Amino acid sequence: MEQEQHLTHFSIQSPMSHELKVDQSVAHDGVCLTVTEVSQDIHRVTAVAETLSKTNLSQWKPGRKINLERALKMGDRLDGHIVQGHVDTCGKCTRIATEEGNRLFEFSFDKTFAPLVVEKGSVCVNGVSLTAFAITGNTFTVSIIPYTFNYTNFESLTVGHPVNIEFDLVGKYLLRNLQLQRG
Repeated sequence: MEQEQHLTHFSIQSPMSHELKVDQSVAHDGVCLTVTEVSQDIHRVTAVAETLSKTNLSQWKPGRKINLERALKMGDRLDGHIVQGHVDTCGKCTRIATEEGNRLFEFSFDKTFAPLVVEKGSVCVNGVSLTAFAITGNTFTVSIIPYTFNYTNFESLTVGHPVNIEFDLVGKYLLRNLQLQRG
C-alpha cells in the first residue's frame, strides 16, 4: 500500500496478474478497481478517497487474502447474480456458525440499506455473490458451502471483521424509481 496525496495504490500478487492488462477493471473483494500496472505476477490498482470511505480497503494489510474477479465478457455465460463491483457500504461480520457442513455468516449493515435486502434475494459480500436469508432490520445471513469457504477469503473472516457489501442491482433501480415517483 502506498499513499500519494488522496490516492492509495495497492500492489496485488496473484496467479491471474500476468493475464491482466492496464486499464482493465477487476473486482478486489467486490470493489471494482482499474489495473494501472502489470509486472509478472503483480498488478497495481489505485483507490480514491470515496472508495476508501465506503469500503474496507483502508484496513487492508500486506499479506491479506482478497477475492479477485475479472469483468464479465459480453457473450459469456452469466453464473450467479449481476454485480458491478460498486460497493454500497461496509458492513461487519456479527456471527459465524456451522450447520450441516455449511458455514453460516451473519452480517450487519447500516439500516438505510434495509429496503435493498430481500429474503432469498442476492447480495454480494467481498465480491462473492450470495443469497440472503434470516433478514432483520439491519442484518442478513448467508450460507457458505465448503467449496466457497475454501476458495474465498471467507475462511479468514472473524466476528467483527469489516466486509464490502453490494446490494442487488435490480433492487436499487426499483427503489430509486419508486422514490422518484413519490416525489
